[in-house]
Amino acid sequence: YMNNAKTIKQNLSKLGLKVFGGEHAPYIWLKAPKNLTSWEFFDKLLKDTHVVATPGSLFGSQGEGFVRLRTVADKKNVQKAIKSIKKNLKP
Repeated sequence: YMNNAKTIKQNLSKLGLKVFGGEHAPYIWLKAPKNLTSWEFFDKLLKDTHVVATPGSLFGSQGEGFVRLRTVADKKNVQKAIKSIKKNLKP
């Protein structure tokens, strides 16, 4: 999962997304673009890219404006998710 975290972090950072975490835990945090709420960004990812995240607001007020991605997945699925985000997410 740590290799997945590194891959996700590198690729999503290149898209201009603000990406945090993944060094010591199997989670990546993405800052929602354009001041979207956690739930709005969650909906956008799901609808536009078919990638499931967890709205950061579920973790408390400090998580608002972020979503959390798990990196514990098959490498092929991680690559597929990254490809879909690159192709379909319009920040």
